[in-house]
Amino acid sequence: MACLINLMREPLCLAIALASLSTISSAQTITETFGTGANAFSMEFVQIGNPGNAADTSGEPNPAGSVSYIYNLGKYEISRDIIQKANLGGSLGITMYDMTYYGGNGGNKPATGISWLEAVKVVNYLNSSTGNPLAYKIDGSGNFQAWTPGDVGYNSTNTFRNSLAKYFLPSADEWYKGAYGSPQGVWYDYANASNSIPSAIAGGTSQSSVVWHGQTGPAEIDQAGGLSEWGTMAQSGNVWEWNETIFNIDVFRTIRGGSWATDFFMLASNYSNFVDPIMPDELASGFRVAMVPEPSSLSLLALGAMVVVLGRRRK
Repeated sequence: MACLINLMREPLCLAIALASLSTISSAQTITETFGTGANAFSMEFVQIGNPGNAADTSGEPNPAGSVSYIYNLGKYEISRDIIQKANLGGSLGITMYDMTYYGGNGGNKPATGISWLEAVKVVNYLNSSTGNPLAYKIDGSGNFQAWTPGDVGYNSTNTFRNSLAKYFLPSADEWYKGAYGSPQGVWYDYANASNSIPSAIAGGTSQSSVVWHGQTGPAEIDQAGGLSEWGTMAQSGNVWEWNETIFNIDVFRTIRGGSWATDFFMLASNYSNFVDPIMPDELASGFRVAMVPEPSSLSLLALGAMVVVLGRRRK
């Protein structure tokens, strides 16, 4: 507090505050826990900063990846273990594809055979089980509905997502920025922070490699190749990932990133796919989750911004 009061008079205090801003603005890991007892599980998120970044004009769609706010993106794809525990904790009734002949059904393998509507169910469970508003409206017959002006949390710029929800599927731009962007605003062709075609591996964490074409199945979620600049894994390769965003004006939903069975061009920033939300790729459709930033992070960012303004006014 003393340092905050003396920001204008103490250069050391100003330096400390600016250092805090720099730390918060860079990628950092946040762990969230869900469920109870035998059905408890955790998920890691990385912070995606650089709000208001310029869009990438060389990818698909064009432009892509401009996001005006800070958010957190799942470091890893959703695992089979998470789906199993969410099923038990929330009575979701989701059936994953049997991957016995494609590397097995280990709990740390990515969930596959997940439809867009099933991914929405999981996200809603993450919210309801932690006392947060649901992200998506599902009617009594299990059909997806857009939020309307009379609904609390309605957002006219995105009627799919309730603005009060903490957890959600990443939009096409949120997903794209986390995959191909960077804190410095540099864009890459592939989600391992590279413009070169990644080496194809069955598993591991080599930065130059991802899990694609020629593999017998997906790798475990934390053994699926190099990280993006932000710190996410397997946004290129391993399994396809659902986006929240509708494809053009049709009912199809965007799905991105390629998989363990696809060719290299499907991994790249200039390739976007779309699928019926209730008809998943049984062997390779999965997802990752995004969430709003922690309040503490936003407070420090606001403090840092105030410090910068104060410093400028002093000149």
